Amino acid sequence: MIAIIDYGMGNIHSVAKALELSGAAISVTNKKNDIAACDKIVLPGVGAFDDAVAELEKLGLDLLIKEQVRNKKPFLGICLGLQLLLGTSQEAKEKKGLGILEGKVVKFKTQSGQKVPHMGWNNLKVVSDDCPLLKGVVSGSQVYFCHSYYPDPDNKSVIAAITDYGVEFPCVLWKDNVYGVQFHPEKSQAVGLKMLENFVNLC
Repeated sequence: MIAIIDYGMGNIHSVAKALELSGAAISVTNKKNDIAACDKIVLPGVGAFDDAVAELEKLGLDLLIKEQVRNKKPFLGICLGLQLLLGTSQEAKEKKGLGILEGKVVKFKTQSGQKVPHMGWNNLKVVSDDCPLLKGVVSGSQVYFCHSYYPDPDNKSVIAAITDYGVEFPCVLWKDNVYGVQFHPEKSQAVGLKMLENFVNLC
């Protein structure tokens, strides 16, 4: 069973449908006991960093997520859900991230000549052949983005894939049982479904 955390900040329906198509039994929930009882956790996210952290804190899910990650439960953060894994964000005025991965979230610079937000299809370049989430995914595959900020981890070894949008930025992070994607796999057709299938099939 995979818990999809429903904290009012994610595209829950699309994520749930895509995971079901990938063979998962799912539970859409914000109940701590339900989340703790599941085998894997997905944290979607669309919206503002401060608001997302505030909602997680209000529900007590910030501490639960950290505990579950420490217990080696497979965890996938999607878009804002990935950004929340890091320590700080340039978007945030008040809140800190979960700090599960050391680093920060930074905003695209408009002087790169690209429109912000970065929206639509773009290529990913696989830089870690060992990442289980990317099994069967080749460099040049296209995935769907919608974001103005991107992750900048301190430890570059956690970067599993990158994308070029005026600047090269990490689009897949991986450390042990923790995975994060800056794009939306649930909107990325066959490539995204392959990644979600890989997550579903993790031991």
